[in-house]
Amino acid sequence: MQFFKDLSPSAFTAGFVAVLVGFTSSVAIVFQAALAFGATPEQITSWMWALGLGMGLCTLVPSLVLRKPVMVAWSTPGAAVLATAGVAGGFSMAEAVGAFMVCAVLITLCGVTGWFERVMNRLPMAIASGLLAGVLARFGMQAFTAAQTNLPLVLLMLASYLVGKRWLARYAVPMTLLIAIFYVAFGAGFTGSGVQFGLAMPVFTMPQFSVAATVSLALPLFVVTMASQNLPGVAAIVAAGYSHSAAKPGIPVSGMITLTGVATLLLAPFGAFALNFSAITAAICMGHEAHPDPDRRYTAAVSCGVLYVLIGIFGTAITGALTAFPKELIAAIAGLALLGTIGAALSTALRDDFHREAALITFLVTLSGVVIAGVGSAFWGVIAGALALLVQRIGKSHFDLPTR
Repeated sequence: MQFFKDLSPSAFTAGFVAVLVGFTSSVAIVFQAALAFGATPEQITSWMWALGLGMGLCTLVPSLVLRKPVMVAWSTPGAAVLATAGVAGGFSMAEAVGAFMVCAVLITLCGVTGWFERVMNRLPMAIASGLLAGVLARFGMQAFTAAQTNLPLVLLMLASYLVGKRWLARYAVPMTLLIAIFYVAFGAGFTGSGVQFGLAMPVFTMPQFSVAATVSLALPLFVVTMASQNLPGVAAIVAAGYSHSAAKPGIPVSGMITLTGVATLLLAPFGAFALNFSAITAAICMGHEAHPDPDRRYTAAVSCGVLYVLIGIFGTAITGALTAFPKELIAAIAGLALLGTIGAALSTALRDDFHREAALITFLVTLSGVVIAGVGSAFWGVIAGALALLVQRIGKSHFDLPTR
């Protein structure tokens, strides 16, 4: 099989790091969202089952078919919205499931109509790169702020990474991760007592639709998923060179958004609240560290997808194992794995004199983490950059916004 010929240790490690970072950095928020609707332990396990299978299959199957690194994740800002709105509104699990399904229908319509992709196609490469750099830079900084609470571990990982980049550049991240795991395992940093073995069982919840849940849950979930997740996710695809065109087949954005919407709709009764493009984990699997050959980086996404499916099937055990790693290890390996992508995105964003200021504004607003009207900084970064570019072009002979 071609996949096994293309697979490499660096690609598999990129997939593992993507799961490690994407899962452990936000699983607590997902638990809080489930508890906000009065979820039982069985229902929380069902959420992990549905989300794991949804993310895994939506990543695994398209990546194998297209041989492009398609990366799908759950909506972390969406989970945060649900955790807050669920408590404030006193909604039941049945009403929440109904809201998930309404959100899924709206996401599917975005994919079928293609309007979201058309908007993204009008976004200049410099602003898309500034957006991606702003999203990723926060994770890059966290790699070093983690030294405040575990200096020896972070220094060991940084030294391992630098040595690896000097003599084994392709395997710098896998080597760093392996050394860090051995360090925490023998230094009592791994808290494996919470690992419980057992298969995850799906729990079906009959949806209940209401105007209040649609307004308070479905619409905010849809807005933050599109603005804070799919927007930077598409930017990651563009920046990595996997955008689709007639001349160069790539990742079909509208088709994939449709797929995530349909998958969410089918799995919503079991706890899948919103599936979407990922940005952070996509950058890990689409970067040079995953594989020097862009045509073989799909194996990193496939590896990630397989691991997500395993999380879904063995939800309780694998959740316990992944969350047993120290948070400093997660932060450091994420930041180090993203260094190359952050540098490349910044280089592209600032390369062109005409777009430089607008791209820099996009980068800074996105990096700020500002949240306005419940919508995250990724959306406002694009708005600020586009407005800056628009003002620059006032009075020019060609007023149309330049495209990629």
